[in-house]
Amino acid sequence: MAGRTETPLMAQYASIKAKYPDVVLLFRVGDFYETFEEDAKTCSRVLGITLTKRSNGAAGETPLAGFPFHSVDTYLPRLVSAGLRVAICEQLEDPKLTKTLVKRDVVEVVTPGVTFSDKLLDHRSNHYLASLTPGPDRSGLAFCDASTGEFFCYEGTSDQISGILEMLQVKEILIPRRSKLVPSLSYKTVQTERDDWIFTPQFGRDELIRHFKTHSLRAFGLEELPLATASAGAIIHYLYENQKENLGHFRKLAVYHPEAYMVLDGSTKRNLELISSMADGQTFGTLISILDETETPMGARMLKKWLFQPLIQTSPIQARLDSVQAFYENKTLRNEVRALLASIADLERLATKVSMGKITPRELVTLKRSLSELPLLKKTLSDSASAFISDLATPLTLFPELVNRIEQTLVDDPPASITEGGLIRPGFSNDLDEIRAMANDGKAWISRLQQEERDRTGIQSLKINFNSVFGYYIEITKTHLEKVPASYIRKQTMVNAERFITPELKETEEKLLHAETRMNELEQSLFLQLRQEIAQSTEALQQTAHQLATIDCLANFAHIAVRRHYTKPVVNDSDLIDIRDGRHPVIETLLPPGDSYVPNDVILKGTEEQILIITGPNMSGKSSYLRQTGLIVLMAQVGSFVPASSASVGVVDRIFTRVGASDNLAAGESTFLVEMNETANILNHATDRSLILLDEIGRGTSTYDGLSIAWSLCEYLHDHSRARTLFATHYHELNELASTFTRIRNFNVEVREYGDKVIFLRKIIPGGADHSYGIHVAQLAGLPEPLISRARIILRELEEGSFISHQTSSKNPPADGGFQMTLFDVREAPIIEALLKTDVNRLAPVEALLKLNDLISMARAAMKKKRS
Repeated sequence: MAGRTETPLMAQYASIKAKYPDVVLLFRVGDFYETFEEDAKTCSRVLGITLTKRSNGAAGETPLAGFPFHSVDTYLPRLVSAGLRVAICEQLEDPKLTKTLVKRDVVEVVTPGVTFSDKLLDHRSNHYLASLTPGPDRSGLAFCDASTGEFFCYEGTSDQISGILEMLQVKEILIPRRSKLVPSLSYKTVQTERDDWIFTPQFGRDELIRHFKTHSLRAFGLEELPLATASAGAIIHYLYENQKENLGHFRKLAVYHPEAYMVLDGSTKRNLELISSMADGQTFGTLISILDETETPMGARMLKKWLFQPLIQTSPIQARLDSVQAFYENKTLRNEVRALLASIADLERLATKVSMGKITPRELVTLKRSLSELPLLKKTLSDSASAFISDLATPLTLFPELVNRIEQTLVDDPPASITEGGLIRPGFSNDLDEIRAMANDGKAWISRLQQEERDRTGIQSLKINFNSVFGYYIEITKTHLEKVPASYIRKQTMVNAERFITPELKETEEKLLHAETRMNELEQSLFLQLRQEIAQSTEALQQTAHQLATIDCLANFAHIAVRRHYTKPVVNDSDLIDIRDGRHPVIETLLPPGDSYVPNDVILKGTEEQILIITGPNMSGKSSYLRQTGLIVLMAQVGSFVPASSASVGVVDRIFTRVGASDNLAAGESTFLVEMNETANILNHATDRSLILLDEIGRGTSTYDGLSIAWSLCEYLHDHSRARTLFATHYHELNELASTFTRIRNFNVEVREYGDKVIFLRKIIPGGADHSYGIHVAQLAGLPEPLISRARIILRELEEGSFISHQTSSKNPPADGGFQMTLFDVREAPIIEALLKTDVNRLAPVEALLKLNDLISMARAAMKKKRS
């Protein structure tokens, strides 16, 4: 309230909070981080800690919630994981050394997209922050991983940018405050509004030039990309504003080129279950779960990027495949390389911590041990007879000086914090060794003095102790007070003892404490000097980490290929996809012991066998067949061996999938509308080099509507593109298309019938199915037998052209022995005359659909008349 006086502490808090109005401010007060007002209410709710109140002078009481400062690593991740931005306000001076209010300021702002905490980072995934600058026709995008220094920008349409954002799974997106362009994504992310002026091209250019210390942005290819420049500048501004640190690990900015990679939209990534299961969102049962046995965090992150960005140029694909083959054929080499990689820590993120001054003594020793493995790894690769392997060693930089520098400076097992002391190796610094000797001598003197005083006074329980309030003191129990020498100076009376000091003890204490202070200060200074020297190698460390990740991925693919009996695919620029004995890479690993996956062939060629219509019952393997084809193609273009006896893949530029039923009720979209939206997206973006996987198009509406759409869709794909297509369907009527269209072929899932039982052989064979076997599947699912029997009767009558009235059932048959209500009276129905006059041999497909629609209308009219 205006006019009311705040306490000095709360006035200081208010001035700092005013600079960070939209973040939770953790305000350091002694041994606690405190939050006030609305921040306190938020923390109490999110963290489950008690909300209290404190007096704020004449201003009244203020809500308060806090936790011990040493628990920040527990509570901070929970706040950020809840989507909150958190400012950490520290005490900038020692409270013991000032008689006024302690100076405080924010030293770091941790956000969902910018963090360096090991508890918030997944070491096997990137942690992206993005920035979006909307324009009239195109928009600018920039994205970075602050924990690794990866930094890219791009300009494109909203559809192109949405596709990139879907791939990145960004944690936070910066957008202009007045922007109306808010990306709609399939995953949850935090959208942070910033002032509009931050997203201007000129401001972005100035920020980037200041950071990279260049005269222009020509070297980055940004001169003709003003919106991308604006987005990249907004990210740099945000990082400096929040981290208060040097961003020296951001050494380069590259323009992202999505045209170099296969396009995978959100629907396709979900349907193929690349990194998350459609059932529960977990990794179990996904492609990444069976392909990722990488040995390093860098390798795991790179593998995930490779799966989301399959290559579309044959040359780099072939280079990967050849390297994998070389590892595949040399077991000894493969095992040695993987064992060495397993000893290497996350160099990428360690380099970032060095550059930003966040690395601990223990982490520096970890860095040293990792770099110590590089000479043997490089020699092992270089000595390989395969040029593909030896070439992988060339980009690896060795760091002998850096390793020696850390070895000479730090002890083998240093403490986690530089404030704990005991981290610099003896013999490294003469000054430090002298101070240590003084400190050690002082402690030895204290020990000798204790024994001398015991002997002199005869008090064997006499102790010399230390605390931060009195320093060193002599403690004597009250039972021995009569033996205390007159030279002792009483300092404190306890319940059962008295504490004393002597001039000699205080003189030694002063020398000892001064030595310890100087020792800690010098150790910290030497450590900071070491860290600064290592930071000069940040870029070289990043490049080496990237090469190690590449080696890890390639050796991993070879390891998986051997383990799972994969074969090397042939990848070329033809329009042929020829897979023999293909298997679903995930399903085959989940089968019970003793079961084996039934392999299948697929041949697709845009100019010949373009569209395969696959009919057959549910649960027979149609969907798995579609997905395994998509996954095998994707794996081949990633550079992996594939689960097949042989595979030839003509490069695919996009994989489209329309698989399964889903809805978007929040947006008012039914299952069928979602299905049609996804189908429209496929038709609008597919090219002659695309692979389309369609499963049950048209099932979300009435049978005739669905059949009509499915039929027309096949015609459209045949007449307007050469996109290779697998179309799984229950509409066995679509088999008629193969007799009319030259590039459509029929296939079905082989079935064996034994009486009323059906066995699905899960083998795809030429020809179309004439049954859907839905009732058999219902029986397998456990539906009641009376229901199954009744369904068979209804199915038989429908196939014969009649339908028993809803008043008739298997339980209550009609008394007259079987009254039937037919759809129409044969003697008088106009539909019969219309059918007899129709010459199906002269009807074009579209005319046939129109005629079918007329017949449906006539049938409905007959039904309405019969019921009336």
